[in-house]
Amino acid sequence: MSIPFPPMKRPLVAILRGVKPDEALGIVSALIEADMTAIEIPLNSPEPFRSIEIAAKRAPADVLIGAGTVLSASDVDRLHDAGGRLMVSPNVDVDVLRRAHDYAMVTMPGVFSPTEALLAARAGASGLKFFPASVLGASGISAIRAVLPADAMIAAVGGVSDQNFAEYVKAGIRAFGLGGSLYKPGMTAADVAARARLTIEAYDRAVQGAN
Repeated sequence: MSIPFPPMKRPLVAILRGVKPDEALGIVSALIEADMTAIEIPLNSPEPFRSIEIAAKRAPADVLIGAGTVLSASDVDRLHDAGGRLMVSPNVDVDVLRRAHDYAMVTMPGVFSPTEALLAARAGASGLKFFPASVLGASGISAIRAVLPADAMIAAVGGVSDQNFAEYVKAGIRAFGLGGSLYKPGMTAADVAARARLTIEAYDRAVQGAN
């Protein structure tokens, strides 16, 4: 049985690839204050577990903090030790998913094909990260979705931003991972706060336009 993806007003995951520990507190605080409720720090960032620990201590209980680019069960152990509750991977590794499930983590493995998506769903993934979404497009993800369990939580990641939310939302996709459009190394907390506000406004407009 999977750990369900928690209900969120906006199922948006901020991806802070490249963030440094000495920047983490300010940037994570800016995202939380802007009303972002899920934050991922990829493990190919500098000293990622330090940043995750800083973020987890800053975040209230209703904000998910976790890691991306998780490739091994030992990475999951370290994520748990750092206080992370969200495990995002670029692939479907059943051992990694099982370990994350043991810790009651929310999991979002990366998938691209129906085979991968169905394997991840059977392995108990909380959600499916279709990546790179820019290659599949909203229509490609929708086509694959037709063969998935009706309650599967679908997220589009990679090339999705405030500029093209509407295309995906119209196709019934409401969850997104946001990387370079929201944060790039060198940006200040104020820069990230401004981008987060624009992103949330664009997301809300897209959802309202589709309803």
